Amino acid sequence: MKIENIHIVYFIGIGGIGMSALARWFKNLGVKVHGYDRTRTALTDQLAGEGIEIHFTDDTALIPGEVIAAGQTGCVVYTPAIPDNHSEFNYLKSLDITVLKRSEVLGMISETAFTVAVAGTHGKTTTSAIITHLLKHAHRKVTALLGGISTNYESNFITNELGTGELILVLEADEFDRSFLRLHPDYAVVTSMDADHLDVYGNSRNVEISFNEFVDKAGPDGRVLINDNLTDRIARRENLYTYGLADGGCHAENIRIEKGIFMFDYVDMEISIRDIQLHQPGFHNVENAVAAIKVCLDSGLKGDEIKQGLATYKGVKRRFEFVINTSKLVYVDDYAHHPVEIEACLGSLRALYPSKRLTAIFQPHLYSRTRDFAAGFGSSLSVADEILLLDIYPAREEPIPGVTSELIFEHIESDNKRLLSREKVLPALDREKLEVLATLGAGDIDQLVEPIKQKLTA
Repeated sequence: MKIENIHIVYFIGIGGIGMSALARWFKNLGVKVHGYDRTRTALTDQLAGEGIEIHFTDDTALIPGEVIAAGQTGCVVYTPAIPDNHSEFNYLKSLDITVLKRSEVLGMISETAFTVAVAGTHGKTTTSAIITHLLKHAHRKVTALLGGISTNYESNFITNELGTGELILVLEADEFDRSFLRLHPDYAVVTSMDADHLDVYGNSRNVEISFNEFVDKAGPDGRVLINDNLTDRIARRENLYTYGLADGGCHAENIRIEKGIFMFDYVDMEISIRDIQLHQPGFHNVENAVAAIKVCLDSGLKGDEIKQGLATYKGVKRRFEFVINTSKLVYVDDYAHHPVEIEACLGSLRALYPSKRLTAIFQPHLYSRTRDFAAGFGSSLSVADEILLLDIYPAREEPIPGVTSELIFEHIESDNKRLLSREKVLPALDREKLEVLATLGAGDIDQLVEPIKQKLTA
């Protein structure tokens, strides 16, 4: 099947952040889009407002007739999180209509344009978003499908069809289910490679093997950019470059915090860009920005274009997002769901507010991840002065006997720690002396953000 032959698409799991970006991409092409999701959310409401019909009950009778009748002009796109007994999924597989995983469709799209694919167990969404913003700000022709909502554009699908130059397609390369191995990148970026998704990979060695396979997808003529700390784990090849905070072929120098803004200099063998402003705090975000700068320099942007673009970059929703930022109270919400990500977020808050009390609310995501990284979660959360630990958000998984939040709780070194359900978070805040607060997690903890904000600003 070719993309240009698709006239109607039906998404199973359309409310996912990656699926919704792909739905918007098809809608932008003028393709008719329908979808199903288990839960109605603010994102599905936005999609409906954009003209996409969505329902929330797994019922074959609710599948639009034009989808069923589409035949080979139609396509069903599904997420691997869909259970095997899903009625609509199984029914549609029995019809004369193409059924593809989201990763397969992204692979097809990546063959249609020069593709920058950003992979990594953390950092890929922010790095992709910065690359996209810099290209669009500099009026280059770019289209991006992101794994988060860009604050600058209030969307995970961004395009600038009237820009100059060759079209650059920016894709987030997801390692879950080995999805990124479907892509055909011309420029492959790897931000990090920590053990994760061990329910898929089994062990860290298999994670490493898959990332090396992803890099090889760039081919002999493609470019590869990797974090400097991965040089011993990614095989050497032609056109491979490294980046980092202090080391690498390109890196940051003179990093400092001025009035809550991270400032740094970008330096490589050919250029230096001085006094860059990054309004999204965090040393990890400086590192992500360095990678994005290198990609954009290689794509033809000038130093002054990059400096001006970064000064206007507003970040990604739920990536070190300031919900409240006053002299009395700071509240940051972050998608962090891996020990390395939690340590980066809380460590950056410590650097920004060294003398203030730091409270973290964390919702573990997946039973398998909790089991595999309980000690790491406990250690990273111990950066905070006080920790409120919620029940595990199961997502696609069934419970694993003996695996609860207690496993993490036992490894938290602080004496100021509590286990509680999500429903008890708001009442629990009455007992807290809050100065700096962070909510962390990839589950439904995001539904608490607005109620917490309202409570703390009432």
